[in-house]
Order: sequence, then structure tokens, then C-alpha cells
Amino acid sequence: MRKRLLALLLACAVLALAASQKKLPKPGWNLFSKQQDVDLGREYAQQVERQMTVVPNRELTDYVNRVGMRLVRQGQLDDYPYYFRVVQEDSINAFALPGGPMYIHTGLIKAAENEAQLAGVLAHELSHVVLRHGTHQATKSQFVQLGAILVSGAASRGGGLSGALAQLGVGLGAGSYMLSFSRGMEAEADLMGAYTMAKAGYNPVELARFFEKLEAQGGNQNSMVARFLSDHPSPGNRIQAIEDQLPYMPRGPYTAQAGDLKQAQQVVAQLAPVKQKARSADAGGASPNSQQPTAPTVTSVVEMPRIEVSGRFKTYQGGEVTFSYPEEWNVTIGSDQSLIVSDDKGMVGGAVGYGIMAYVLPAKDGRVQLLSDTTAYLKGLAGSSPNVRTEAEPSSITVSGSPALLTRLTSDSPYKQQRETDVVLTIDRGSKLLVLIFVSPTAQYSTLEQCFKKVSQSVRFSS
Repeated sequence: MRKRLLALLLACAVLALAASQKKLPKPGWNLFSKQQDVDLGREYAQQVERQMTVVPNRELTDYVNRVGMRLVRQGQLDDYPYYFRVVQEDSINAFALPGGPMYIHTGLIKAAENEAQLAGVLAHELSHVVLRHGTHQATKSQFVQLGAILVSGAASRGGGLSGALAQLGVGLGAGSYMLSFSRGMEAEADLMGAYTMAKAGYNPVELARFFEKLEAQGGNQNSMVARFLSDHPSPGNRIQAIEDQLPYMPRGPYTAQAGDLKQAQQVVAQLAPVKQKARSADAGGASPNSQQPTAPTVTSVVEMPRIEVSGRFKTYQGGEVTFSYPEEWNVTIGSDQSLIVSDDKGMVGGAVGYGIMAYVLPAKDGRVQLLSDTTAYLKGLAGSSPNVRTEAEPSSITVSGSPALLTRLTSDSPYKQQRETDVVLTIDRGSKLLVLIFVSPTAQYSTLEQCFKKVSQSVRFSS
């Protein structure tokens, strides 16, 4: 009888323990595919790296990537093309874009007391990516319009997904209200982040300790943490919530170490200051009620190189199109079959400082309407790039027997304190619109103008 009673008490204890274990959250309702999350992340990353100063320090970049990828691999997170970059911002923050890109403020690195606290914020942000909170919020807020856009294929035309979302007043880049999550989403990211930390060998309680330390500082009106607390509203007693789950997490030892945080903090302390651009009234992004969220802007620290081309050309042939390009440059083919033609100096993070970009866009109704489709593309381009101005309206030309339009724009260059000239060539290919964008810093456009003309004149079609 006594044995049966003990067995019954043990079974009740096990059931009680199991009942208190929270299930890890899963992604909610979403009209976007996972690949569209990835595509959005790439598009918004280009905007972020035009608007914020990415620290070009290999030691610092390698360190945050080691911490981040340890969390991804040992935490067994969903497969996305993750990467981690440091941006020079004194405010204590980090943010992840849909599909994997993450940006860590230098202020966060300085504020962390140990690597586990830094890893905790990264694990929390990675959880937002895995749970697809950004596109889930966009789906809930604009599901009727989004359904029409995603089904019709409008998002694949000019400006990409980010351009299509901009037309609805939806943004998922830095400073966007769509990346300021609810308390429920914060609790989900805390829970998944804590489990991810434990699997990777970090003490999960450090996540809650760091957040609650910032909350205490925020009560003293510390401007460096105000944005973080706005973006990460407290779901309640974070330490207690995480400690309640410790019995169900990997037990450690919590001794993970991907590098030397103190050395990383010394690197940050020695960085030269950067000039801040003018910001919106809320000092860092749009308010939750804004319909046009904006990212914080900082001048790029990458100096414009001297562009040199020999005048000798190679030939690219792919699909139905062939064209010549400078022999010093290389062709990179994207997952969506887009092309970037440039060299190492021409690429600034995810942005093109000089070179050629090429896209093939399907016609809206099965047949290209050259002027209206070009106008729509340019509108989307303006929505996804900062400070775009039209310098010359579309002019009609012919390219290899096909009707085409040539438009000249200017916009902010990814090089320090530079504007760029963007010559957009749109070509009517019947059921498709071929877009070539010739990019150059305005100060050196005369160097590349003849080169760009030769490229456009060399375009040929096989059918």
C-alpha cells in the first residue's frame, strides 16, 4: 500500500512539473513565405547600411558573429542566412531584420557586463527572426492589402517587397514600428532566447538580469536605454519567468566563451566618432502611430575610392541577354537571378557604391506597359532608397530593337558624404521588363559615363 502511495505521489509530482513547463512558441499566422522574409531582410539591410555606420573592424565583426552563430548552431535554430554586424551607435540596442540580418549597437557591447548578457540580447533578437514576428505583425495589420499584393505578384516588380510594403505605410527596417513588438511577443522571445542560450552554454538568467538592469536605468531617464525599452517592453518579471523554466533547460555548465568581451569593449572605445545626420523628432525612428516609419541615419565612414577602368571589356551571357562589362569587374548572381556587376571597392556592405545592377521583372498583366511600369518601378525605388531625386525624366530610346526608357536619378551614396548618380534603363521585352541600373558616385560619374554607354549599347537578345 505504501509503495503504491509513493508511486502515486511521484506521478503527481511529475505531472505537476510537466504542467509548469511552458511550450516553446511557434510562428503565428503569416501571409509571407520564409523566402520572402529572407528577401525582405536583404532589401532592408541595404537601407540600414546606407543609413547607419557599419563598423569596418574585422576583430569586432568576427567576435559578434562567433557569439551569434554559436547560438544559431547549438541552439538548433531554423535555417536562415544569419549574419551579425556592429553599427556605431551609443544607444544600447540591437535589432534583427526578417530572414536573419542583425545589427548590434556599439552601446550594447559597452553596456554588457559579460558575454552571456550580450549573447542574451542576440538570442532574444534571433527568436524574433525564428518566430517571424515582423512579418506576422505586418500580416495582421494589412492582411487584405497584403493578400492582393502577394497573390498578384506586385511585390516582385519595382522596389521589391520593401517597395510594395512602403506603399501601404508598412516598414520592417531599422526604427520601424513593425519591429517594436508587443509584450506578448517579448515574452515569447525571452522564452525561446533563454532556451537557446542554455543549449549554447550561456546562463539564461543573464538575459533577464541585463534587461532588468536597463529597466532600472530607464527609470532614471537614461536616454541611452530609452529606445531599447521602447522596442522591448517588459512582459513582467523576466528573471522569475526564466528561473521558473530552468528545471526544463539544459543544465550547463554555463561556461561558453566565444572571445574576449573586454577586448571588444576596448576596440569600441577606440573608434573615431561619427557625424550624426538629422533625425526625426522622436530621435531614432517613427512613433507607433506613424504611417511612414523611418530609420535612424548616420553618415557612412567608408571613403569614396578612386574609380579606374581600363576600357577593356568582357562579355556576360545568361538566359536571353548578352552584354559587355569592364574586365576589372565581376558578375554576382542573386537567388532571384538579379545581377550585380562591380568589384570589391564598389560594394559597401550590402549596397552598390558603383557598378551595374540588373533585374528581370514580370509584366503586371502579361504584357509590359513601358511608361506606366517604369513609373511604378521608379516610385518603388524612391520608396526604398533615401533622398532620391529625379534629375532627368524618362526619355525614349531603342535597345537591340526593343523599346526602352532612360531615366537619370540621384540619391545618397553609401560612400562618406557623397551623392550618387543612378541611370535607370528599362527595356520592354514583351512579357518582362528588363531593368539595368548604372550606379556611380556623382563626383566620378564622368569617369564611368562612357563605360555605361558602351554597356547599354552592347545589350543583345537571343530571342
